[in-house]
Amino acid sequence: MDIAERLVVIRKKRGMSQQEMADKLFVTRQAVSRWENGETQPNMDTLRQISKVFDVSIDALMGTERERICQCCGMPLTETSLFSREPDGSINDEYCKWCYVDGQFTYDSMDRLIDTCVPMLANSTGMTQDEARNMMERMVPELKHWKERA
Repeated sequence: MDIAERLVVIRKKRGMSQQEMADKLFVTRQAVSRWENGETQPNMDTLRQISKVFDVSIDALMGTERERICQCCGMPLTETSLFSREPDGSINDEYCKWCYVDGQFTYDSMDRLIDTCVPMLANSTGMTQDEARNMMERMVPELKHWKERA
């Protein structure tokens, strides 16, 4: 599926006409029609707006989704609803909604993060708490957020 088809799906899923979509994005109906017909593609600013208004990642719009994990805690980000948000409401697909809230990181130390996550990880996976702690102590220091803080 290409971007043109994905835009049609996004619009129809919400029961919107091309004009209604255009109004939400502050573009013309003709622009939406050209995108959906594959004649043109939205520019990066418009893709950001579509992402924000329709709650879909730019990667999903472009068809370049990749397996994501939170770059703070390592949790798999398997759904858009798990992504964090920037203060303007746009999606931040590098962090989960628990580690990064309104432009701020929740955890100020790796130890505090690991202490918080170990019981949940053990409970959800069937690992012992020691196994979960060992896994997190190996994984977390390799994540972007903690590497940048080092």
